[in-house]
Amino acid sequence: MSRTTPTAMTQLVASLDLEPLEQDLFRGTSPQVGWQRVFGGQVIGQALVAAQRTVPQDRPVHSLHGYFMRPGDPAAPIIYTVDRMRDGLSFATRQVMAIQHGKAIFSLSASFQKEEEGLEYQAPIPKVTPPEELPGKEEMSAAFLAGAPDHIRSYWERERPIEVRPLSIEHYISDHKLEAEQKVWVRVTGPVPDDHIIQAAILAYLSDMTLLDTALFAHGRSVFDRNLQVASLDHAMWFHRPSKLDDWLLYSMDSPNTNGGRGFTRGSLYQRDGKLIASVAQEGLIRDRS
Repeated sequence: MSRTTPTAMTQLVASLDLEPLEQDLFRGTSPQVGWQRVFGGQVIGQALVAAQRTVPQDRPVHSLHGYFMRPGDPAAPIIYTVDRMRDGLSFATRQVMAIQHGKAIFSLSASFQKEEEGLEYQAPIPKVTPPEELPGKEEMSAAFLAGAPDHIRSYWERERPIEVRPLSIEHYISDHKLEAEQKVWVRVTGPVPDDHIIQAAILAYLSDMTLLDTALFAHGRSVFDRNLQVASLDHAMWFHRPSKLDDWLLYSMDSPNTNGGRGFTRGSLYQRDGKLIASVAQEGLIRDRS
């Protein structure tokens, strides 16, 4: 009987299905894809799943705030401890600590709310080229990866659970100082369970992708610059509307400030039909080691 290798999307979903160890105590693992440290979006997503599993099903997440303290070890399991801070009539609050080798690597505060009616408004989705008219993975490889350094080529050619189609790739191939903003289309590369907990966790996972890159555009640099040390320091996210993640999402990002070895970035995630489903803010370490 032949055994097929699980896809990157299957591995992501499996990694979010945390193992319960005791009440309010969970264990997560990392897909073994050759990364030197755990991807920040994975830790955010797993911590959110741990918190949500201690909250009644009728209270989906509406916001989270997290701090990265230490890089995660992909070879070791991550233990998530949940503190039930408050359970009110409409809202619930949870604090999660992610621990490896006896030390905290990430902390998360999350708030959950019963769905209710209220005033309705959102900023309109930007008018951009649809994803079908942009180069796919193969076209991008043919266009600029042939002569690219090994670390850039391996990044783009690796199978990933999220497909990314940038509106522009100029910042990857140019050292010109550009406007500190970017837009990319993103979508999952496999089916997503019909479970609002996992859907929110995957949205949190992909929200950490390409975001901090935007802070480098104004300096003519990219995350592939070997002289830069780039890492997420914190991550905040607000969930405005549920999404089944069954189509492309537009991720619109900008960076209003870099200083003090840090870069600040903001993002908005839209469904293709124009619904604003989440907003994101992040500050990251940007250190020039040269």
